[in-house]
Amino acid sequence: METKPRTDKLPDFPEFPPGEVWLAGAGPGDPGLLTLHALHALRSADDIVHDALVDPRILELAGQQAKLIFAGKRGGKPSALQGDINDLLIERARMQRRVLRLKGGDPFVFGRGGEEVLALTRAGVRFRIIPGITSGLAAAALAGIPATMRDTNHAVILMAGSRSADGTSIAEWEKLASVGQPIIVYMPMANLPDIMRAFERGGMARDTPAVVISASTTSEERVIETSLGSAAADAAKHGVSAPAIVIVGAIAAMRRQLLANMVGWP
Repeated sequence: METKPRTDKLPDFPEFPPGEVWLAGAGPGDPGLLTLHALHALRSADDIVHDALVDPRILELAGQQAKLIFAGKRGGKPSALQGDINDLLIERARMQRRVLRLKGGDPFVFGRGGEEVLALTRAGVRFRIIPGITSGLAAAALAGIPATMRDTNHAVILMAGSRSADGTSIAEWEKLASVGQPIIVYMPMANLPDIMRAFERGGMARDTPAVVISASTTSEERVIETSLGSAAADAAKHGVSAPAIVIVGAIAAMRRQLLANMVGWP
């Protein structure tokens, strides 16, 4: 008799040795969107250095031996300095701790993960990367917005909505809008009116479809369908705050077509 293949066998996970730092993405919030490798790291780590966007439900999955260390950075609020975070990771690794640096979304998409692994490299500390589902793409998908559609776009722009220190952000936003592709804006809320005006100057019409999504995959999630010209006012009217993303472009209009038969998350 033919034996059925096993469907319950998990993959072999790498050993998490003392003195290493693992940099992992926690995804957009819901624990079900963690990768298996991230879950393995959570259960194995001695120290979990996490940012402000890691959902508390994910931290509850940590092993009993783990020490949780908050190192969050939030725009407009008191935050840990990046240099201090780098030093902390190096210090804990040199203490022969298993250090997990846990970030919301994906650590290499607007997460400063590149800066941290560069500091680890210069310090001679071994590290491993565990990608996560980046929040902008996940929030869009779960709201019924495909990042790309053959009939509308063959590219999508991921953009940070924070201002640069030298004031060049607005000019860059205008250039991105002139490309003519949908834009997913991370961290937009502090500068949303300026961003939308820059997109308009870059060539986007005021009636371009837009969607504002806050606190995706959590009980506080809100999705607001709007337009480029109304996005800032609608977000303010509904009291939207960070964490949030804004999607501007033809793909935003897909939500209306898909919602009728789309099952919500989770």
